[in-house]
Amino acid sequence: MFTGIIEELGTIKNISKKGNTLVLTIQASRILEDMNLGDSISVNGVCLTVTDFSNTDFLLDVMPETFNSTSLSILKKGSLVNLERAMSSSGRFGGHFVTGHVDTTGKIVKKEPKENAIYIEISYPEEFSHLTLYKGSICLDGTSLTIFGLTENTVTVSIIPHTAKESVLGLKKPGDMINIEFDMIGKYLHSFLSRDKEGNQQKKGITSDFLRENGFL
Repeated sequence: MFTGIIEELGTIKNISKKGNTLVLTIQASRILEDMNLGDSISVNGVCLTVTDFSNTDFLLDVMPETFNSTSLSILKKGSLVNLERAMSSSGRFGGHFVTGHVDTTGKIVKKEPKENAIYIEISYPEEFSHLTLYKGSICLDGTSLTIFGLTENTVTVSIIPHTAKESVLGLKKPGDMINIEFDMIGKYLHSFLSRDKEGNQQKKGITSDFLRENGFL
């Protein structure tokens, strides 16, 4: 489990590719302080497992499913990546609940400065539109952000100068791919409300009658 608060920008030191699999070597400093084999690390919003590490870098395996469904496949030697360690039970909880399981990828449509902020508009597959909510949370490349603009296939978020400086979002430009994880609570709620009492997916969707029948109204 993660929070979507980026701890450090890491650098891809080496990429070993075989078919649709990768072994990433990432140079970092802060997140190495208490690293152990088997730790979960969020890399641009993707939860990966530490397979080896030294005082200056660490290794991660990328499976075919992850390769095909995230932007990790387009990383290059020298690419910067957002890094976050799994949340600690004794730490502060900023951001929102993030699993590191990317739902889909999107593309930056527009990026423009607005006074002390940067507005970023991102397109994504319309089939996921039911998972977005005005003023709701969304995780972009591992960064917890708030949606303030919505269409059927785009979301607009705003980042402050600190976020632009400390994450890859500040470096990306229109046309670039971005990993998207929609709010976990919203996903579970939608899945629960869309099923009948036997657990089968319902075709009729969520209606006021359905909510009333199931004690939500």
